Formats: sequence, C-alpha cells, structure tokens
Amino acid sequence: MFLIDHENNNRGLTDTYEALQLAQSVELDLVVVSEGKEAPVAKILNYGKFQYQKKKRQTQSARPTVKEVRLRPNVGIADYNLRIEQAVGWLSKGDSVKFVIRLRGRENQYREQAGEMLERIVNALSEVGKVHTLDKRSLVAQVVPA
Repeated sequence: MFLIDHENNNRGLTDTYEALQLAQSVELDLVVVSEGKEAPVAKILNYGKFQYQKKKRQTQSARPTVKEVRLRPNVGIADYNLRIEQAVGWLSKGDSVKFVIRLRGRENQYREQAGEMLERIVNALSEVGKVHTLDKRSLVAQVVPA
C-alpha cells in the first residue's frame, strides 16, 4: 500500500504490517483513504478527528441556499430597508432569496399595493441579483445571485 504518514510525508509503497507498526508507534490510526487499482492509499491520522471533519464538510455543503423573507404590505420603511440589506448580503454570499408578502383579512383588498411592493423589492435587488420567479398572484418573488 502507498503510505502517507502523520506529517503528510509520502512514504511510498509500504508493507501493511510495517504501516500498522508505524501507526501504533505514534498512537494514531491507519486509515485507507482511497482504493487504488494497483495499491490502496493509506494515511496515518486520528480517525475520530477525520470523521468529525468529514461530517462537518458534508453539513456545510448541504446547507440550504434559499433564504425566505416574509413581509406584510404595511411594513415600515426601516424594516423594509433592513430586509433589503439582509437580502443583498445573502445574494453576495451566493444564496438565493425568496420574498413572500402575506395578506390577512382586510389586507386582501389592497392586493395591488402588495404587488407594487414586490416590484420595489425586485428593483432594489436588480444590481446584485436577477429575478428567478415573480408571481404577483401568490405574491412571491425569488431572486438568485447575478
């Protein structure tokens, strides 16, 4: 097997028994990193730490990339600006942002104002993102990074 020691030095083709002895002498584990066609590649490392880092990388790559912002049609200017700034930050990181305007009770009579608000949101984010979906009927806009 090809052996990589605990200091990331390539030891080349080594006997399995010899590799195990070396791993035990430094009190670490011998882990097969990849199954090669000719010979497997093994590395001397702390297996618990290796598993932890592998799991951490998987959860980091699987994080949700769609952030959702829910607004009401009569939201204040300060709150509106705060949500726009947050969305700009998320878009610059590479996440997409979904805006949902929720109407309750008598607010349904002013559906046009909610549609205009969606248009304002899309215009405000046009510099950092592009519109993926804009549905005025269900009052949803999704913006993806440009």
